Amino acid sequence: MPFFLRHRQPDIIEEMDKENCDQAKLNKTYHHFATINEFLSNWRNIYSKQLKPLMSEPNQSYSLLDIGFGGGDIPIAISKWANQDGIKLEITAIETDKRALDFVAKHSEGSEVSFVYSSSSQLVSKTMQYDFVISNNLLHHLTASETDQLLSDSISLSKKRVIFNDIRRSDIGYALYSAYSRIFFSDSFVTIDGLASIKRSYTKKELAEAVPSGWKVETQYPFRLLLIHDKEYEN
Repeated sequence: MPFFLRHRQPDIIEEMDKENCDQAKLNKTYHHFATINEFLSNWRNIYSKQLKPLMSEPNQSYSLLDIGFGGGDIPIAISKWANQDGIKLEITAIETDKRALDFVAKHSEGSEVSFVYSSSSQLVSKTMQYDFVISNNLLHHLTASETDQLLSDSISLSKKRVIFNDIRRSDIGYALYSAYSRIFFSDSFVTIDGLASIKRSYTKKELAEAVPSGWKVETQYPFRLLLIHDKEYEN
């Protein structure tokens, strides 16, 4: 349990969430997400242990939905890993921030990912379904009612597994991130918004108490939480 950050601060507004934020810094932030996520979000491990084992049927095509794709680096990376493993995986990534769509339109050339302007609820209304539903660093941005809606949508949209990967609030994580991000990412919102995100994020106990039954919370290195729902076990 954190000491200095023992209380979650969900009302902090991050710079990149402001409509009038500096566009150049915003684009730099999207660009820097690829490096941040590679070293901190640990999606390579999640893919290997949580997704790939469920895609073992030969000649079978699978589908994955990424909700709130940000800079688009995570769905692009997962698409690449699946291709390397000979897995047919169709990936759709959605966003409700048109600035993110503008960014990926210029930086996703050659990608097989379908980037779409949509909310999860809109996909539910179209009765869309995917084998897997994922998201990265989205939960800590949401209100309680928004979280409930997202979790409900995700269950409706998934056929196999839902995985939400987010920050675990930690004094040590905050201090380390503050020190190193200032050195490497001084020309974007990565430091100021990253620190705000840590303050807004959950501890394992808080997240477990905030979600309905049927969801499990796991810790992951470094300073991460996984919120997982398996369709197979929902009943």
